[in-house]
Amino acid sequence: MKLISWNVNGLRACMDKGFRAFFADADADIFCIQETKMQEGQAEVDMEGYTRYMNSAEKKGYSGTLIWAKTSPLSCRFGLLDGLYNDEGRVITLEYDGFFIVNAYVPNSQDELKRLDYRMVFEDRMREYLQELDRKKPVIYCGDLNVAHERIDIRHPDANTGNAGFTPQERNKMTQLLGIGLKDTFRTLYPEKIQYSWWSYRFHARENNAGWRLDYFIVSDRLMKNVRDSVIRTEVTGSDHCPVELDIDLQ
Repeated sequence: MKLISWNVNGLRACMDKGFRAFFADADADIFCIQETKMQEGQAEVDMEGYTRYMNSAEKKGYSGTLIWAKTSPLSCRFGLLDGLYNDEGRVITLEYDGFFIVNAYVPNSQDELKRLDYRMVFEDRMREYLQELDRKKPVIYCGDLNVAHERIDIRHPDANTGNAGFTPQERNKMTQLLGIGLKDTFRTLYPEKIQYSWWSYRFHARENNAGWRLDYFIVSDRLMKNVRDSVIRTEVTGSDHCPVELDIDLQ
């Protein structure tokens, strides 16, 4: 089974930058995107052979998640437990016979860390949510998690320490998340590989590969043995992020 996750930084804009061609070529079983920045009906986003699940933010032109799935799930949920944190359209969960897939766009702590406290509570609620799901069946958690977990995950760690996405608080939350019985698939397979999934639009960051690894596929420990590969598709343009891919044996 092939799964793709991509922060498209505006789906309508990305559609004009080759998105459909990449989507067709990828031929993923499940395709998750973050930061759609659109409401239902603002553009034609149905894909032949797929069922679409879209969760838009109440604020127009902001946040939002979407999943295209070849096989219809047993259930779909927007938000966390009891629908928490759904006003910004940040989370979609699909349930299948053998696993849950959770597609998330984790809040950015923003300049001067104005939203760090909000982000910290979100992280705690997300961790509780994933634990609850994992008690029932294995979990695949993917998306733009807005944190470079280790120094190897960012080009200039010293210069960026304390900035949004590389604060001790955010990195510690990722460590706590992995501590509940989850594995970062890319780093588990490639402990010393340096590769990034996001580059600023400023200072020719992508050409200079001055990037951050912010996009993840994280799985329950008991699924790690089923993972064939975890790939960062740096060759794909169209957004300030590139897609990440998980190849996994699932029934």
